[in-house]
Amino acid sequence: MFPTALGIDISKNRIDVALYRDKRYQTASFENSKDGIRRLFKWLKKHKAQQCHAAMEATGRYGELLAESLYERGHPVSVVNPANIKRYAQAQLKRNKTDLQDARLIAHYCATQEPYLWQPPADHIREFQEMVRRLDDLKDSRVRELNRLQSGLRSPAVIADVEANIAFLSDQIAALETLIGDHVDQHPDLKENVDLLSSIPSIAFITAIGILAEVPDINRFNSASQMAAYAGLTPFHSHSGQQVTSNGKLCKIGNRRLRSLFFMPQKSARHCNPIIRNLVARLNLAGKQPKVIRGAIMRKLLCLAYGVLKSRTPFNPHYHLSLQVAS
Repeated sequence: MFPTALGIDISKNRIDVALYRDKRYQTASFENSKDGIRRLFKWLKKHKAQQCHAAMEATGRYGELLAESLYERGHPVSVVNPANIKRYAQAQLKRNKTDLQDARLIAHYCATQEPYLWQPPADHIREFQEMVRRLDDLKDSRVRELNRLQSGLRSPAVIADVEANIAFLSDQIAALETLIGDHVDQHPDLKENVDLLSSIPSIAFITAIGILAEVPDINRFNSASQMAAYAGLTPFHSHSGQQVTSNGKLCKIGNRRLRSLFFMPQKSARHCNPIIRNLVARLNLAGKQPKVIRGAIMRKLLCLAYGVLKSRTPFNPHYHLSLQVAS
């Protein structure tokens, strides 16, 4: 445990920080800019915080420059799921919420919970992530336009405009998919991981690159269950007194992009993946509801993805049998 923790609440224009040491806080605010970050480091030097464990919520691009700057200067950095901070605040019975109070809360969380240490991705991984997420955004935009086209539009001019935009988005998607494919082919680490994931029946190229964009380092997880929790693919149970509720809901507290990647593959996996076929047969025999089975398939596919990436071994439906023979 580091004796000094730095909690950071970050937004588009401002950085609020709280330095937690010896059960006391020092707080300050800076602009979210290169100049503001320089002032932050001067402030840390003034308070003799040569090395501190810094933590911030995952807020997309807003915190990237600061996280990289802290890492380059030798400060351990954690980028934390905002849901963790929210529930930590509830556990601490926090009733007020301001940016500086949030920074104090994050500092206390960092000091007491010792969250996972973040490392900046390599340049080619960062570019890969941005391209894959851009592809996802373009597809979402095309779906919205397709839905709009089917919403009962009557104006010929509007219909023509929507159709033109759909065609434009389709061209953009095709071009970006080609760029991503070329990028993967140029980097052996990405190519190997895509091939490993694509060896799982029902996991195609698009799903594989999506998984790698959201989980660039499989070693951050010690188990498949940890990765499932990160994706929000763990079942939600409620047990209070004599009342037990387990209606098949997923907790859905986690990475939405990663979780959604397994929705379409779970449909085809029922037919083409022998492990999933057996899972479905067992759950049907147990009388499970369709949504329970759907969630179980998605979680199982994620666990299989974790397995091939962690073991560096292509999918083998008879893997467990081979282990028994070897022993």
